Amino acid sequence: MIDHDRLFKELLSTFFIDFLDLFIPEIASTIAPNSIVFLQQEYFADLVEGGEKVIDLYSRGEAGGSRCDLSRSC
Repeated sequence: MIDHDRLFKELLSTFFIDFLDLFIPEIASTIAPNSIVFLQQEYFADLVEGGEKVIDLYSRGEAGGSRCDLSRSC
């Protein structure tokens, strides 16, 4: 069986800037492409709904001159 989840993560991490440039170019233009680092699975508590949430593919980088979590808002 094809592992679609793994393939999608690989595709997204390989073409991350291209993906952002296609869908949200105003954000893509502020990100330094060489600063992007992908981390596997990030866990955090959901204070509004309760429980834990998991981000499968988590990215960090530099946007607008500051280091930020690209998977969340900068």
